[in-house]
Amino acid sequence: MQTTEAYVGLLRERGKRGLPVKRVYRQLYNTNLYLTAYGRMYRNAGAMTPGVMEETSDGTSLETFEAIIAALKQERYHWQPARRTYILKKSEKKRPLGLPVWSDKLLAEVMRMILDAYFDGTFSEHSHGFREGRGCHTALREIYRIWQGTVWIIEGDIADCFGSLDHTLIISALAEHIQDGRFLNLVKKLLDAGYMEDWKVKKTLSGVPQGSILSPILSNILLSKLDRFVETELIPEYTRGKKRKPNQEYNRLINRACKLHKRGQTEAARKIKQQAQRLPSIDPQDPDFRRLRYVRYADDFALSFIGSKEEAEAIKRRLRTFLLEELKLNLSDEKTLITHTRDSAAKFLNYEITTFQSNAKQTRDKDGRKGRSINGGIGLKLPKKVIEDKCKRYMRQGKPTHRAELLNESDFTIIATYQLEYRGLVNYYRMAYNLYTLSKLKWVMEQSLTKTLASKHRISVKKVYKKYKH
Repeated sequence: MQTTEAYVGLLRERGKRGLPVKRVYRQLYNTNLYLTAYGRMYRNAGAMTPGVMEETSDGTSLETFEAIIAALKQERYHWQPARRTYILKKSEKKRPLGLPVWSDKLLAEVMRMILDAYFDGTFSEHSHGFREGRGCHTALREIYRIWQGTVWIIEGDIADCFGSLDHTLIISALAEHIQDGRFLNLVKKLLDAGYMEDWKVKKTLSGVPQGSILSPILSNILLSKLDRFVETELIPEYTRGKKRKPNQEYNRLINRACKLHKRGQTEAARKIKQQAQRLPSIDPQDPDFRRLRYVRYADDFALSFIGSKEEAEAIKRRLRTFLLEELKLNLSDEKTLITHTRDSAAKFLNYEITTFQSNAKQTRDKDGRKGRSINGGIGLKLPKKVIEDKCKRYMRQGKPTHRAELLNESDFTIIATYQLEYRGLVNYYRMAYNLYTLSKLKWVMEQSLTKTLASKHRISVKKVYKKYKH
């Protein structure tokens, strides 16, 4: 029986070389794959959450794996409908979440390992969502390092992406690389399994199952077509020129200042140089210089463009047409915006993205030359609204207050809860240049923490500070 590492390594190699794979379904008989899947899943909080049946990870044994494999060998495995629940989003809307049964989770994790091993090597380097070793920070790091000089940012958001993915297109995208009808049919059955709500089974005619382990990789496989469209068609078309032409007016003023300085007219030279520094040294409207860059995280994507707004609008229209005609998806009118990064901030992954512009501030580049090198740099900013929204959780009527839901917990648990919440926020926004603005939230949380401890022990806040001053 082949080990998990050996088979996964083989799939990775074939994926990188672009070779199709066959006889994938028979690998689902491999007990080693289920042992690996169980090892990855049993510690998760959702492992003990039942679906439409009471089955959870607690009762898993080799017999569990054998029962799944026996059903697969007879091609009689049936995906159970997921138990649907809802979670509240920041916008006050509710997002549906499916809770599959444990056996379905195990089999889905085995299939996810197979698909991830093969397809991850085929994905774009600009795709960061739901991939090992990648995430929000790698996407933001790419923006920070590569998007210098950005003028326009096209913020892309696909309306109800995961609920609108076409089943036929998903199977077709898989079939381009996986030549195994039984495996593809098993994926198709998962997509069609539906969900149970209010004790009624409802069909799913489109979209990937909300809450399924397989959903992220399936969405990435289909959305990789968008990545290829941008990389092979849009970027080559809207990228030209090695560098911008010099700004003739800037050069004229600098040359004049140099001549005045040589003649000893220092004050006149200084004024002319100050006038020049209010102008860009290169031509910002150079028609022979264009740059288009791209990054995607799940269904959110952004494009950086150096060029005119009319061209940015044209790029947005072509993206809308491609998504509608090729993937049967729609761009969200509300969230798909074109932002001038020097006048305002674009939003991506809950950061604000701006382009720095400061004619007064000068620094030295890597060659030691002094200049306005800060201009055109990318700034990642912590939004003010994030701080305000986080503060509201710990306040009542505009003042910090205690948290009643923590009063029955131990002192250690109460303090650790506040620490973890604050540390998690700081860790996510650690790339923001204005991270210091979290000092307000820190103060509010500290006041709320001390009031929670004071309320629990029925003592004053002053005594809490004295007790925990160390």
